[in-house]
Amino acid sequence: MPKVLLATEKPFAQVAKDGIGKIFRKAGYELILLEKYTDHADLVKAVSSVDAMIVRSDKVDRQVIVAGKNLKIVVRAGAGYDNIDLEAASEKGIVVMNTPGQNSNAVAELAIGMMIYLDRNYFNGTSGTELRGKTLGIHGYGNVGKIVGHIAGCFGMEVYAHDPYIDKVLIENDGIKYAGDVKDLYSRCQYVSVNLPANDETKESVNYDLFSAMPEGATLVNTARKEIICEKSLLKIFSERPDFRYISDIAPDCKEQIAGNYEGRYFFTPKKMGAQTAEANINAGLAAAKQIVNFITRGDVTFQVNK
Repeated sequence: MPKVLLATEKPFAQVAKDGIGKIFRKAGYELILLEKYTDHADLVKAVSSVDAMIVRSDKVDRQVIVAGKNLKIVVRAGAGYDNIDLEAASEKGIVVMNTPGQNSNAVAELAIGMMIYLDRNYFNGTSGTELRGKTLGIHGYGNVGKIVGHIAGCFGMEVYAHDPYIDKVLIENDGIKYAGDVKDLYSRCQYVSVNLPANDETKESVNYDLFSAMPEGATLVNTARKEIICEKSLLKIFSERPDFRYISDIAPDCKEQIAGNYEGRYFFTPKKMGAQTAEANINAGLAAAKQIVNFITRGDVTFQVNK
């Protein structure tokens, strides 16, 4: 009987856990829960006897990988997987997957919601501004970017997108204007929604060169990862341009400097909030469980992210 560890510092909602349990019971698997743990050693110990593991933002480092003597697959219930040591997993022949698309609507709605919140001055009763008629650039036209573009279009925004990995025709078929050059995207748009994965290519790639190209009334929206933003550049543009604003569901390391000097020009959620909806919680958890069953029973590696 295969054993599956559900290891979550931030537990899934009960309805999601019930659904995950049902999938594994039907497949004849044993499900082991490790929730709200505070010591990394607990995860290292728990993984030692299981065949598969589902995590959220939990740190699956080399120590965890080595400890998983029988471990064959790790599934990150979500899109980003920078919390998993892919190199260590590949060395041991362990498959790592994510669950792309399951959290996308939640993240996209949050991006739009944060834009409205800042534009209406934190709902403090003073006069704000509207999104209708403004320009929005989508930097990264994946699952999240696509939905952000659709919602923004419904709000009456003029929407552009840049993604070197997505065909121009596919973007334009969605009613989105294509920007072939990333700097051109930033120069055209009052708002830019950043939807990039964190990797060697993207880390600190959103920098002063792009910030400074944005027109008056610039607002940068980041619901991806903080590592893709160059914080030195962020502080520089804040100091040079009183019109520049930044909103994110993950606070930068320079949060205190921004908070102390640029009141009214930023908003950071207390913790990572993109996937924090009941629907996303359920969708990602169930998808992760199904992917594990399909991998163990049929060798399906559709969503593998490591080599």
